[in-house]
Amino acid sequence: MTTPTPHNAAVEGQIAKTVLMPGDPLRAKYVADHYLENVECFNTVRNMFGYTGTYNGKPVSVMGGGMGIPSIGIYSYELYHAYDVDAIIRIGSAGGLAPQVQLRDLVIGMGACTDSNYAAQYRLPGTYAPIASFDLLRRAVESAENLGVPTHVGNVLSADVFYNDDETVNERWAGMGVLAVEMESAGLYMNAARAGKKALCICTISDLPLTGASLPADERQTSFTQMMEVALSLA
Repeated sequence: MTTPTPHNAAVEGQIAKTVLMPGDPLRAKYVADHYLENVECFNTVRNMFGYTGTYNGKPVSVMGGGMGIPSIGIYSYELYHAYDVDAIIRIGSAGGLAPQVQLRDLVIGMGACTDSNYAAQYRLPGTYAPIASFDLLRRAVESAENLGVPTHVGNVLSADVFYNDDETVNERWAGMGVLAVEMESAGLYMNAARAGKKALCICTISDLPLTGASLPADERQTSFTQMMEVALSLA
């Protein structure tokens, strides 16, 4: 059998209908190693690891998506269109912007603002507002509440620039009620909308750009575990 894309070695039937997508492919491996049973690795192309297994008896896949909208745009598009995936749940880190958002909190992106030009390809006569799939959003909030994890729901910012020459930009986004900044959700949400599929972004707050506070590496593992458990409950 031939593979449908040059970026993914999976063949038909190797990828589940629900895919968890961290940016870091090693985080995908962590999920597969610690949470999934009957695991099969379906992709190592460009070291963007992908795995399929079962969680509580249900098939689920996890695959890295890389950093930024261009990267997750490629992988999520191919999963939706070439592999007929129904839902992609981004699990990643984010920088908290709103004053009520603290280190280790979860932020669930109800909407995703962006400074990216990704939506230009759709030639829409206005500004498109990328939003999450309500079904996934509702269930994720319920799951986080059951786990007792501090959670905030609202707008995130999917930025194209990590090292921004404008050092005041985060303050202006915070002034519009944006909860956190990351780099992928808007592209994922647009791909899902265009494909008629589902998407959700769940992020752990690993740093606070406006104050300089951040989690040390050894503490991030525990906080990210809570995010993984919320995402896996949606499979």
